Amino acid sequence: MIIRRHEFASDNVAPICPEAWTALQQANTHPAASYGEDEWTARLKERVRELFETDCDAYLTFTGTAANALALAQVCPRFHSIVCHRHSHIQTDECGASEFYTAGSKLLLAGGPNGKLALDEVTSLIARQTEFHSQPPGVISLSQTTELGTIYEPSEIAAIAEIARVHGLVVHMDGARFANAVAALGCHPRAITWQAGVEALCFGATKNGTAAGELVVFFNKALSTGFEYRLKQAGQLASKTRFLAAPWLGLLEHDAWLRNARRANDAARRLASRLKAEAGLESLFPVQANAVFVPMEERLAAGLRARGWEFYKFLEPDVYRLMCSWATTEREVADLIADIVAIK
Repeated sequence: MIIRRHEFASDNVAPICPEAWTALQQANTHPAASYGEDEWTARLKERVRELFETDCDAYLTFTGTAANALALAQVCPRFHSIVCHRHSHIQTDECGASEFYTAGSKLLLAGGPNGKLALDEVTSLIARQTEFHSQPPGVISLSQTTELGTIYEPSEIAAIAEIARVHGLVVHMDGARFANAVAALGCHPRAITWQAGVEALCFGATKNGTAAGELVVFFNKALSTGFEYRLKQAGQLASKTRFLAAPWLGLLEHDAWLRNARRANDAARRLASRLKAEAGLESLFPVQANAVFVPMEERLAAGLRARGWEFYKFLEPDVYRLMCSWATTEREVADLIADIVAIK
């Protein structure tokens, strides 16, 4: 029987990290108020304000898809559209959730190298929506990190935000791997969010060490009015909210979120280096966070799967993604490399 190995399929396959697990256990020692009225949720909201060094509103959802879709529904009228990259998660992997929850907003797809929005394409898309037969853009959504594992510099975010300002648009950030970006850039979280012009952030923890629970953070608090009703209507208001909030506190209170992200990023860099040096496989995109994208012949991909390795084909015809997590070990990297070399 083949034992399936999922280590490089996604950062979602990793277990809960010790800090999040301990915090969850501590929250389970006694009864507490429900629906977000508990001490853990209150502490988390205050910790988020401290982390970003600004007065902001923060809300918990169960999933990243819900966070993105509900945040976009909150800030984008249904007769407006959302500009995003053609490889963005809201376009490729969320089953039309943004369109569903906005009740009619369309995604306008722009290109750009390495998964990042090209300013000229964004400007061109906006310029084409000029009268009431089209859907005028209401939001520019960018992913940090991108779906191709690259990272927006603060200046790049600011340039996108300036386009949004000129045209009266909201800037939304899908930050499912926001921690990996902060760790890689070595910057303060504010530098790639509200200081650069981001007004709403979906801040991910599931890929960083929790079991569930993402944050929607509104830096422009005027945009969050009534969001609690949207959460409830969408089934995203947890009755036992403390069990989503406590693991977040485990990540944030002693910087485990950054340590976890650094481990994942470092593992990806080691993996990319060894793939190139030992197997002649070079990443197609800069390895800036925790993802490595390499071309593989079908024979190699099939051979690895026959040995139990699970991973995704990401781009046709032959580009596969190898994703590292906070829990990826040197042994796992070595074992994968050894199998690749043996098959090749």
